[in-house]
Amino acid sequence: MGKIKVGIIGTGNISAFHIGGYKALPELCEVVAVCDIDEQKVKKYAANHGVARYYTDYNEMMAKEKLDAVSVCTWNAAHKGAAIAALRGGANVICEKPMAMNAEEAEDMQKVAEETGKLLMVAFVRRFGNDADILKNFIEKGSMGDIYYAKATYLRRNGCPGGWFGDKEFSGGGPLIDLGVHVIDLVRYLAGGPKPVSVYGVTYSNLGNNRAVGGQSWVSSTAGFQFKYTVEDFASALVRFDNGMTLAVEASFNLNIKNDMGDIELFGTKAGAKIDPQIEFFSDMNGMLVDIKPHGDTALNFNGLFNREMAHFVDCVCNSIPCRSVANDGVVIMKILDAIYKSAETGSEVKINL
Repeated sequence: MGKIKVGIIGTGNISAFHIGGYKALPELCEVVAVCDIDEQKVKKYAANHGVARYYTDYNEMMAKEKLDAVSVCTWNAAHKGAAIAALRGGANVICEKPMAMNAEEAEDMQKVAEETGKLLMVAFVRRFGNDADILKNFIEKGSMGDIYYAKATYLRRNGCPGGWFGDKEFSGGGPLIDLGVHVIDLVRYLAGGPKPVSVYGVTYSNLGNNRAVGGQSWVSSTAGFQFKYTVEDFASALVRFDNGMTLAVEASFNLNIKNDMGDIELFGTKAGAKIDPQIEFFSDMNGMLVDIKPHGDTALNFNGLFNREMAHFVDCVCNSIPCRSVANDGVVIMKILDAIYKSAETGSEVKINL
């Protein structure tokens, strides 16, 4: 097929990575239209990026444009509507994480993708990291044995981006749905996609919004709206999977810790591994405990990370290759998140049915 025509819905911070990825592939795609509910913002965005047309209504954009692909980069509450409009308008879609506000919305989106025969990819960008590639290679070649336990943390001391990120009506939740979603999905991806069967979780809202100077280095770009701060400060959970693996996860916007943390630890029958930020393996050899550091820089490299994700999406659209991050993966993660929030509310374990 020829060069595909692309549209972007939502022109906030994350959209810069999407349009940058498309621009890195000028021979394969062209962004021809962008949409945002803030007319001044989208007009400026279109001018800055050399996009021919802009809209303030995604339904109008889909009616007037013949698009092959669409990026959904809105706040979470608009993911479902924007993605479904794009799918029904004939476009393949990459939707930012989290896929939706809850599993029910995610399942509705997946159903429309199946009905229309279009691709719905969820933007789990950590799957495209060099560190993920290295660990997955070791795991798949049997170097770690069977993964039976994992720990994932994404902790900020003072780090809510503000704006809609702190308003549950627009975000669906706080650090669990915004940050925890990354590391939960990464662990599940590395472990081969096991199915979650039950969850026990807790959330706390004890500290409130960012409390002092320092901390978060970027803020929401949304202007002209009044948002409340109604999300949790911290969430923690144990997630059990059908293959016997258990995942312990922690995520925070605000927590009284010394430094922000973002560690992944995997424990297998042959070896353990940790990303901190370099990858290191822990095992035994000839009756001795050994720590193994692969040669080279194994820390997550953000340079080109999003471009690799966008290149994969374009390759899926252009060449129908298997997608690395399908809609069902997003649905499964939303079921986990829903179960954690429900468990925190009820104080009981929550079963997950897939």
